[in-house]
Amino acid sequence: MAFLGVDTGGTFTDFLLQQEDGSLRLHKVLSTPDAPERAILAGIRELGIEVQGLTMTHGSTVATNAILEGKGVKTAYITNTGFADVLSIGRQARRSLYDLTPVKRSPIVPEQQCLQVDSRLSAQAENLQQLSAEKLDTLLEALRELAPDAVAINLLFSFLDDTEERKIEQAIGERFGDTVFISRSSDVLPEYKEYERGMTTTLNAMVGPLMQRYLERLQRGVDGSRISIMQSSAGTTSVDYAGRYPVHLLLSGPAGGLIGAKAVAEDKRLLTFDMGGTSTDVSIIDDDIRYSHQAEIAGYPVAVPMIDMHTIGAGGGSIAMVDDAGLLLVGPQSAGASPGPACYGKGGVRPTVTDANVVLGRLQAQSFLGGGLQLDSAAAERSVQTIAEKLGVDLVEAASGIIDVVNDHMVRALRVMSVQRGEDPKRYTLVSFGGAGGLHVCALAEALGMQKALVPVYAGVLSALGMLAAQQARERSRSINVMLGDCDSGEVDTVFTELMEQTETELLQAVSQQSSAIRFIKTVDVRYAGQSHCLALEWQGLQNMEQAFHLEHESTYGHKLNIDIELVNVRVRAIAEDTATDFVLPEWAPTERYREQAIVIPALDQEVKMIPRMGLQVGQTISGPALITETSATTWLAPGWCAVVDEKGNLQLSCHLQEKK
Repeated sequence: MAFLGVDTGGTFTDFLLQQEDGSLRLHKVLSTPDAPERAILAGIRELGIEVQGLTMTHGSTVATNAILEGKGVKTAYITNTGFADVLSIGRQARRSLYDLTPVKRSPIVPEQQCLQVDSRLSAQAENLQQLSAEKLDTLLEALRELAPDAVAINLLFSFLDDTEERKIEQAIGERFGDTVFISRSSDVLPEYKEYERGMTTTLNAMVGPLMQRYLERLQRGVDGSRISIMQSSAGTTSVDYAGRYPVHLLLSGPAGGLIGAKAVAEDKRLLTFDMGGTSTDVSIIDDDIRYSHQAEIAGYPVAVPMIDMHTIGAGGGSIAMVDDAGLLLVGPQSAGASPGPACYGKGGVRPTVTDANVVLGRLQAQSFLGGGLQLDSAAAERSVQTIAEKLGVDLVEAASGIIDVVNDHMVRALRVMSVQRGEDPKRYTLVSFGGAGGLHVCALAEALGMQKALVPVYAGVLSALGMLAAQQARERSRSINVMLGDCDSGEVDTVFTELMEQTETELLQAVSQQSSAIRFIKTVDVRYAGQSHCLALEWQGLQNMEQAFHLEHESTYGHKLNIDIELVNVRVRAIAEDTATDFVLPEWAPTERYREQAIVIPALDQEVKMIPRMGLQVGQTISGPALITETSATTWLAPGWCAVVDEKGNLQLSCHLQEKK
């Protein structure tokens, strides 16, 4: 049986095929943002894969792009009387503290599409007011007049009792059938904080129909294959579940990259950056992948479990410009896949990071995508020349300036995930992947004072590799909001049992195998009474939680307090351990003859070796400066750096300059 990992990015769609003999084949095609499935089907055809019996795991950007571009479907928001403006008011946090004339952001759901119902539950789950049949009919009539494509239901304290939300959901389903997508907060996110819960539920509703239609088109195109979808929490899910809960897919592709990095690296302390065509995703791994429940997408809070990641608009396609004050800027605007950088020869004229790398000789026309896409060096030079003229410098200085600026953006992003969290980056290995990562890894490591870096095997398609190594997983949570001293161990165990049964049922339905071995990870969110933010701790039993929390708080913040402790949320992660492919990274063996070619790199007064990566032997050492080329990426080994090929084919980089400091 063949297994295929597919990662749809903003510029390229990446493929990694594990064939029946265990060997791997990689491929890249330009993405088709208007219909992502077209690029996937084109790549499958070019790989010559028989879809019948194929198992495919896919990282999708459909939900992410819809939110970033504000292209969700028409959505109605249903809440309690007096709370229709919760999504607009939010937390009243000012993004620009000293801006006296901030631009007001348009509400995610227009006022006329926010509907209110006379139903009220107290914070103690007391039924203060029930929704009458007459009021329910009035609500249904208002929905008929609005004719939304989706509905988000978010009633106060529904995580304690979801009866009223279920009543509304059932009535809408009976009246409108499958013509309206329904997203219920007590199903999507049964946790306290009505703003975060409401926004997450609304985003799920806005992109739900888009995701379902996309997955239907993809399934028709690969009829006869089995498809799994990567979630933001680094576990895969079924097509049906992905269509029902698309808000869990917002970091789908980057999650695959972290799984891939963990799978290929021997070091367990990794600082990762995934630089693609549109953005750079930065994360940290300390024995295991870290998760967050406080992420933001396009400025909107998304409180579902996600990999802990920081994303910036810096990629190979990031556009360079000079502002009115004469400052050089790079990103966040991107040339994307169409028209793409000027050097792609597809109509792009604006200078990008990729064009700058071409001008500097770090991307060679004959080696780009294995020759599958020939670069137009002259077009790259013309585009970067516009920057040179505005800055009054020569062409090479302008290209170097573009690289310096984008590197600075990425260094700051790496500091967010390390230094700002009390982690010394020197204790980690910098892992670079994505199509553009290898061109910048040495400069970033030097800027952070790091001596070790890693360019993984198949670095250009590492997210697709991670898809092959992923397991089916589900996450469920519930708020309990109880003081530790008042907590009953049996009640907490009951909540855990209910969540475990729910996740197990969902997993078994997805994997269609009752014998699947399921592992449960139980955690709780804990805080001091009066705090806003929680610490996530593995559940160790009620009697151990107080000491565990004090130790974790002191480790994180440098102090502990002698005040009451509150258990806020209960969480369960269920993993079907036998649902990953039999993915084993094959031992490295060269498939080409080793050869060196001497080339001239602008801005260096010496010749540079250009070496195909597929010709390298295990244990071979390369000293910089050198270009190491492969089908999916290029690695720029800067002066002072050397690379050693390990048994898996990874490039283990070390800096002699840092050692001397």
